[in-house]
Amino acid sequence: MIKFGPSGNSERFYAEGHDHTEESAAFVRENGLDCFEYSFGRGVHMTEKKAGSIRSAFEEQGIEISAHAPYFINFANPDDEMAAKSYGYVLDSARVLRAMGGHRLVFHPATQGKDTRSSAVARTMERLAILRDYIYLNGLQDLIYCPETMGKVAQIGTIEEIVAFCKVDPVFTPCVDFGHVNAREQGSLKTAQDYRDRLLYMIDSLGFERMKHFHVHFSKIQFGAKGEIRHLTFEDTVFGPEFEPLAEVLYELGLEPFVISESCGTQSDDARTMKMIYERVCASHGS
Repeated sequence: MIKFGPSGNSERFYAEGHDHTEESAAFVRENGLDCFEYSFGRGVHMTEKKAGSIRSAFEEQGIEISAHAPYFINFANPDDEMAAKSYGYVLDSARVLRAMGGHRLVFHPATQGKDTRSSAVARTMERLAILRDYIYLNGLQDLIYCPETMGKVAQIGTIEEIVAFCKVDPVFTPCVDFGHVNAREQGSLKTAQDYRDRLLYMIDSLGFERMKHFHVHFSKIQFGAKGEIRHLTFEDTVFGPEFEPLAEVLYELGLEPFVISESCGTQSDDARTMKMIYERVCASHGS
């Protein structure tokens, strides 16, 4: 089943007097949502006891938990020592995610830096093959690792690049951040066909079974000539993308991803809005 939820805790979560991640499980459930994404964005700093406590809370509420690995991962870094740190960030995140009872780990692949695009992408591919080996050596292949499409032109992570990375091994499944795609491509996602073209390309490249339960990040994002500037809320009427045409295509293609809202401060409310839109699409088709 398709699932909807927030990335982290919204402003309303704190305004209602909540504080701890354990409380997020009931908050998500009470808001009619199905999943939650925890961020290790600034590093993996969690005790085994805390991870177990989070696991118990989420299992009790029946809420799926995913995680985002540290933001400073860069598999295109020409420095092998820095690349080794990136392997560690992914593996450490995976261990804690498993302890929390989750199965999906999102990560940013790389930044181009001073290299040519082709060199940076090739180095990232080589490093992801090494990461794959570390994943199997550490017995962590039961998790799903999701390289994410990126929003800035200088970052590695076009749809085509993410598809190529996922061909390295079945442990990799795409995280498509449609706000990032739209920002990078200067407002390219407007119609159902815009979404359909990209998703059919990914299905043709990776197979339906691989894509059926892919990972989605969604938010409206302000962009400029270099791509992403900042995340917005669904209240914004200037920048896109809109979720309605994507909901139609997800239903049409029979895709059932986790859909995570990354709106700025209103992520739980906007996740609920997306779920309601999707339910209307299902109802209009008699499902």
